[in-house]
Amino acid sequence: MTYLSTGEVAKKLNVSLRTIRYYDNIDLVKPTMKKEDGTRFYTPDDIVMLQKVLLLKATSMPLKNIEKVINHITIQEVLAIHKEQLEQDFEQLSESLSHTNTLINTVKLEGDIQWEHLLPLLLEDRVSRQKRKTEAMDDLFTDEEQMILSEQLPKMETDSTDVTKWMNIIKRIELCLAEGKSPRSEEGRLIAEDTLILSNEMFNGNAELEQKFWEARKSETQSADLNLYPVNNAVMMFMEEAIEGLEKATGK
Repeated sequence: MTYLSTGEVAKKLNVSLRTIRYYDNIDLVKPTMKKEDGTRFYTPDDIVMLQKVLLLKATSMPLKNIEKVINHITIQEVLAIHKEQLEQDFEQLSESLSHTNTLINTVKLEGDIQWEHLLPLLLEDRVSRQKRKTEAMDDLFTDEEQMILSEQLPKMETDSTDVTKWMNIIKRIELCLAEGKSPRSEEGRLIAEDTLILSNEMFNGNAELEQKFWEARKSETQSADLNLYPVNNAVMMFMEEAIEGLEKATGK
């Protein structure tokens, strides 16, 4: 029979000595051999039992529950529990990653923003926000239009190049505003051209949907309900006037 000391088991399972001793003290996993001086020795079967406990513990199951089921649960059941926990962890990590990307893109747009501007994004109930968005989408767009928007709209929570392109347009407009350039300037015309190209790509040439979306985008209330990134009203006005000037100049 092969015996391993507490230290050897701890190294093998990558857990602390304290954890193994604690499981012994609460009679969860007791070593097969324990000398008078307290030295513990574990058999391969003991180690398998420890591994089962650690796996169930990784699923956030309380120790008191593990103690009740440890001798009655099959490997398949252990794996099913572990799979469920991994799926929950993955969902939480994905949500955290999406939220972090949103904040990163917000900082890229806003520059040195203050904490009070970020806290509402962190604290607002996401379920309520999603419900408000769903209701707004139903009010403003048909099912087919919603499907197109869902697939085509750039999302702040991603690292897509489409997001970067739209962010760059906003930054270019902000620079024009800071430098006092007119929407009818050469820079304004170029911004208008790029905006129309991106807009046409985004809506697949659906002019009616494009018009409905931009009307909603110009409304602060509807933009908030749709959970769209809040764009400064001056930026929207510059973009609209630049496009209007371009269309008049080209006769479109």
